[in-house]
Amino acid sequence: MKPARSLMFQGTGSDVGKSVLCAGVIRALVKRGHRVLPFKPQNMSNNAAVTADGGEIGRAQALQARAAGVPTSVHMNPVLLKPQGDRTSQIVVQGKIYAQSDARGYLAKKAELWPFVAESYAKLKAEADFVIVEGAGSPAEVNLRANDIANMGFATRADVPVVLVGDINRGGVIASLVGTAALLEPEELAMIAGYVINKFRGDVSLFDDGLKIITQRTGWPSFGVLPHLPEVARLPAEDAVALDTVQASSGDIVIAVPQLKQIANFDDFDPLKQEPGVRLVFVPPGQTLPPEASLVILPGSKATISDLKFLRAQGWDVDLAAHLRRGGRVLGICGGYQMLGRSIADPGGLEGPAEAVEGLGLLAVDTVLTQAKTLTETDGFERFTGEQVRGYEMHVGETQGPDTARPLLRLSGRHDGAVTEDGRIAGCYLHGLFGSDAFRAAYLSQLSGRSMAARNYEAGVDAALDALAAGIETHLDVDALIRAAR
Repeated sequence: MKPARSLMFQGTGSDVGKSVLCAGVIRALVKRGHRVLPFKPQNMSNNAAVTADGGEIGRAQALQARAAGVPTSVHMNPVLLKPQGDRTSQIVVQGKIYAQSDARGYLAKKAELWPFVAESYAKLKAEADFVIVEGAGSPAEVNLRANDIANMGFATRADVPVVLVGDINRGGVIASLVGTAALLEPEELAMIAGYVINKFRGDVSLFDDGLKIITQRTGWPSFGVLPHLPEVARLPAEDAVALDTVQASSGDIVIAVPQLKQIANFDDFDPLKQEPGVRLVFVPPGQTLPPEASLVILPGSKATISDLKFLRAQGWDVDLAAHLRRGGRVLGICGGYQMLGRSIADPGGLEGPAEAVEGLGLLAVDTVLTQAKTLTETDGFERFTGEQVRGYEMHVGETQGPDTARPLLRLSGRHDGAVTEDGRIAGCYLHGLFGSDAFRAAYLSQLSGRSMAARNYEAGVDAALDALAAGIETHLDVDALIRAAR
């Protein structure tokens, strides 16, 4: 088997669409008959996925693996940073917790992480025709250049050509590309194979002069201009920054999700967002939970105790009490489930200072955060609808108490979660719960009092990936991208 050819996509900044673009390129190459694997040396996200080999990686690489039609692996994202506060992150290396560090400490630690990155990359190269590599942030962040493993530090050491991605939708794309060129070192400039303009709206011919200016100033060829593709909205978002631009979906079943500071695995709600009868509202800090909501879902969190304090600081605990007085329902998932209980203890300081706090007291359960982390894909059924569910668990902590005698789920021969006697408050550890079509339809039918049809959410994601690949084939020079890979 010939060694894989590689191509890396770096961005002029965060959230320029690198993750989705890589997924589309991967799907396009797969449709041409190639075996393709995704790789991101370093990621920062609390939206993570459990891998087939028992670890965790960023959600974007899980989507890219799906685009490639291959099982997920810890080697697709060997370094994952999971923020636990403004200054501290948990470092996950090849799927397992490695350390905790503040930002300055991580800068010093990056050098010791390179061997893990190199090992994972070598494993993928041995198994593929192409490895599509995604950068993180921007290579123009020259203050972070020392021991870089995310962008040009990886590209130069691994000898991987780079395509630079600029987002025209946010403005200043000419300056961002030309400015990036001005800040790169000569050996880094030599790695640039060309650039892509992403998220264009309108008549692309109006940007012909822009392309000429960029190429004249940088010497880089253009691989094309990718228009805004509405199908992309059906794909899971990687970063919580995307929630800042989410508009409430339409529908008469109102479901509210408070936007916690360290919200995690928020793609749990994508299937609800795409239901035509549901109005899903992510409630930003400082705003009240909508009184018309039928259901409030407390989402997962990377720092449960810290986010519980944040929830109370917004007054959302008061809003929850009013919501329940009006007859509403509450569901907690993972960290949100822990918050619903009587107490949460973190004796080892796993997610912050070692402490124990009172929970919201809405479920008669207590949680102790433990060193062992549960990372598993599982399936079973929800006990009240009787419908099958499938998802994954990703948490530290054991939850016990009287309400666990009424579990919400039965998973692989065991029980998970808790429900109050009246059935209006429930919690569980299963992420991806609403991705199960029949359960989602049955649950929404109970919530609304009318019959809801099951929609095929997973088929919609695959259709969106196919549409993205078709758009890339139409608007980008894929043959030139292939020639650029080495």
